[in-house]
Amino acid sequence: MTVVERREIALVDLLDRLLAGGVVVTGDITLRIADVDLVRIDLNALISSVNEQVPSPWGELT
Repeated sequence: MTVVERREIALVDLLDRLLAGGVVVTGDITLRIADVDLVRIDLNALISSVNEQVPSPWGELT
């Protein structure tokens, strides 16, 4: 095993890295019984941090 394979990353560090660059999550879930679609869920999410360089889309809240 190399050093990279054994490297452990804490959950907080992983979330910090993901939020710094942003994450896009997409997916489809369909609940089907006997070839009849009962429930369909489409997921589209953008998760990102907001700072001075990337301002909030809602502007300043007072």
